Formats: sequence, structure tokens, C-alpha cells
Amino acid sequence: MTITVLTGAGISTESGIPDYRGPNGLWKTEPDHLKLVSIGPYLDDPGVRRRSWEFRRASPAWTAEPNAAHEALAELERAGGLDRLVTQNVDGLHQKAGSRAVLELHGNMFGVVCVGCGARSSLREALDRIDAGEPDPACRGCGGVLKTTTVMFGEVLPEETLAEAVRAAQRCAVFLVVGTSLQVQPAATLAGLAAEAGARLVIVNGEPTPYDDQADEVIRDPIGEAVPRLLAAL
Repeated sequence: MTITVLTGAGISTESGIPDYRGPNGLWKTEPDHLKLVSIGPYLDDPGVRRRSWEFRRASPAWTAEPNAAHEALAELERAGGLDRLVTQNVDGLHQKAGSRAVLELHGNMFGVVCVGCGARSSLREALDRIDAGEPDPACRGCGGVLKTTTVMFGEVLPEETLAEAVRAAQRCAVFLVVGTSLQVQPAATLAGLAAEAGARLVIVNGEPTPYDDQADEVIRDPIGEAVPRLLAAL
């Protein structure tokens, strides 16, 4: 039985990383932060870029550890039951738990890329440059704007990563959704594609999603408890 998994911010909340769209999510408590991860304001305003770098510096993802749900998914992969682990998260916790079949739809916050020439470096290096007196570090090669290797609002998802996620959704026997509201497109459409292809759709999320009525099972229990229990049963 092949299992493809889609995870969102909710799987990392038990590791101390706040979600974005939940009842206490960042976009509700700090709506002004949205511009820090939106490509238009980021490119247009050096002040937004400075705040965005500090937003990344303050992220709890630097010290967060995988929780029981991350560990259970890594164990599923080691046991040969996982096809692809598609994630909307940028925190790297799946990899930290030992998962390798990870497709990062929204990129990863610990890398940096130049929007001009595509040169890559690390977030740590960018922050070190800020600490050394460069409030808005530019690309050393072409002088272009640097940003983290995350997909910001207003940017398109990596084409091949999305294509592989679609293929994984359409070929699996079980499509497991964990900790995502299924409101962000095109990632949310993966659940519908899997169901249309005949997969059993299982959703583990604290809040309702637009795909609940298509699901074979909807679980509202805490993710750190529900995912290990569910995978053990599968």
C-alpha cells in the first residue's frame, strides 16, 4: 500500500512553531507580518526586507525539535510505506526527524537565493552580514536582492516539485493530510486529485477543511497523538 502525505503548519505547532491560519495563527494575531513574506513588498521596500530578515532570525525553527508526528512519518518511510512526504512547511523538521522523501512545496527558510542571478548561500551567512553592519545584504556577485529560499506570497511554486507532488497524489492508495487547512492553492488541490484517482483520503486537522466532505476519515485529535496511532493502524 502506497501512502502519500501532505503536511502543513499544524504538524509543527507541537514543536513550538506557531501556525499561520489557525484561530491563534500569525496572520490573525500579527496581520502586518504578511508583507514580510510577500514578494511585492519585499522587493519594493528595504525596510520590509530588514524586518523580514529579523522575522527569520526570531523563528523558533532554529531550535525546534521534531515531535511524535514527525517521528512517526520518518518511521513510516524507513518501513517502506511512504511514497512522498509533501510539505508546505519551511522549517526542515521532517528532515531533522530523518525523512528523506520530502518535497518542500514552499521551500526552506535556512537557504538564501539572489533574485537576480540565482546565487545561493545560507541564512546564517546573511544574518552574520547583518550583524557585521549590512542592514540589507545584497548579492556579492551581482548586487541583486537576496531572499530566503522560501516561496513567498506572489511567487509560483517550483514547477518540478509541484509536478512530482501531483504524480504522488495520483498514484497513492492513501493520501494523508496532516495539519493543513487546505486553503492555499495549488497545494490544497492535491487532496482532491488523490480522491479523484481513487485514493483513500484521510484528514488530520484541528479545524474543518474544504475537503472534509470528500474524505474517508476526518480526525480532530491532537496531531502528535493521532498520527502515530493512525500510522500504526495502517
